[in-house]
Amino acid sequence: MADFRLIADRIAKDIAAGRLRPGQQLPPQRWFARRHRIAPSTAGRVYGELVRRGLVVGEVGRGTFVRAAPAVAQGRALIETATSAPVNLELNYPSAAGQSEIVAASLAPLLRADVLTEAMRPGAADGTAAARESAAGLLALPGWRPDPAQLLFTGNARQAIAAALASLVRPGGRVGVEELTYPLVKEIAGRLGVVLVPLAGDAEGVRPDALAAVHRAAPLSALYLQPTLHNPTSSTMSELRRGELGRLVVGLGLPVVEDRIWSFLHPEAAAFAAHAPGLTHVVDGLSKRVAPGLTVGFLVVPEDRVEAVGAAVRSGGWSAGRFALEAAVRWAGDGVVRRLVEAKRADAARRQAILTEHLTENLAGHLTENLAGHFTENLAEHFTENLAGHFTESLAEHVTEHVAEHRGGRLPGGTVRTDPRAYFAWWELPAPWRADTFTAAAAAHGIAVTPGTAFAVDPHRTPNAVRLGLASAPEGELARALRTLAAVAAGGPPGSGGG
Repeated sequence: MADFRLIADRIAKDIAAGRLRPGQQLPPQRWFARRHRIAPSTAGRVYGELVRRGLVVGEVGRGTFVRAAPAVAQGRALIETATSAPVNLELNYPSAAGQSEIVAASLAPLLRADVLTEAMRPGAADGTAAARESAAGLLALPGWRPDPAQLLFTGNARQAIAAALASLVRPGGRVGVEELTYPLVKEIAGRLGVVLVPLAGDAEGVRPDALAAVHRAAPLSALYLQPTLHNPTSSTMSELRRGELGRLVVGLGLPVVEDRIWSFLHPEAAAFAAHAPGLTHVVDGLSKRVAPGLTVGFLVVPEDRVEAVGAAVRSGGWSAGRFALEAAVRWAGDGVVRRLVEAKRADAARRQAILTEHLTENLAGHLTENLAGHFTENLAEHFTENLAGHFTESLAEHVTEHVAEHRGGRLPGGTVRTDPRAYFAWWELPAPWRADTFTAAAAAHGIAVTPGTAFAVDPHRTPNAVRLGLASAPEGELARALRTLAAVAAGGPPGSGGG
């Protein structure tokens, strides 16, 4: 039997040499198998290997294409600068006006020699009594308040996720996740030797029937969820769905890791943990509330799991530094966190308005212009210019009204899914755009966006979408970038005949 890796090597050489061009579609696997005189199963392994190497992308219902943009390292683009693009819509760390001055004033008392001596001691997984009480108050919601005795601390929320999964799932174990998930969870799972299993969902997230079916077919060890402002789609589960899932996981005895890192922007949304308190491990942190360089991760665990998860924190070297804990206690106690949260909620709302004005409305404008031009040109061949102009004016008015009715939903430039409280948007691109070709086109205009592949759990089901991070770019740059992206989308890919 032919070694699929050798065949993949040959295809890789063709891509490197330019014989297979970026964006070019590969033949269906059955045709590929016939051409190379191999079994269809071997062809499938060849294509899988090319996907694994980041050389091609597979899109359900459309085929397999040579990647047009470099593969995104899992999670990297979301936590550090990995691009030279002037406008980076990958990084997504919000910053409030005057944030540094607010934080500096609160840190000043920690720099006294007597206080600093205590703050420089090693940190424990369960922090300090003051830190536990402070964090319990910070994380409390109507209907749910964590017991301080069930709180653990890590250097950041990513480490809290890693500690929770490491304590729950053995290597080779299966973890259910949304079909689109936080990219760093994919990286953490890879390092832990854990298999992520995508669960079918809808506009509210994971469907209970899908979870039950997957668990019945092959038991899961845990479930990882982002029920509030899901990254990248910004969807939030209803209380009804949370209750349905909560009853299901209790019946199955299935542990849950609830990621609440963006939930501070949506204080009305309840904690999933309230529906399954004996099974849910709540992850949160200060990286978005305060700043990524001055953060602490919070981990609220079931009462009977404190020792096991604490051991995972210690063995992973993930304990929060004592200085960071002391700073977090002060920020929570003197109102710094509250002030920054309020400022960032207002900032997110402003940036959502910029998204609507400069992306959504520009997409509508480009559609009107393109349709009007098209009809004018064709009608002028058969009617007088006055008649064509009258028809065009009516058409433009109709299209504008139609788009206005659907703002925030189906758009001529695809579907923009977001929440007015969120710092990101999920843009399902219009045909014939694909995520990698659009990412490359955006980069050519000096704008970095995150392709859907970064979030997809199944590498063979690549979403034709990009995530737009709204938090990091200055507002003026954000507006210009969104206008540019709207024009790029309206123009169509090179060679498509658009624009």
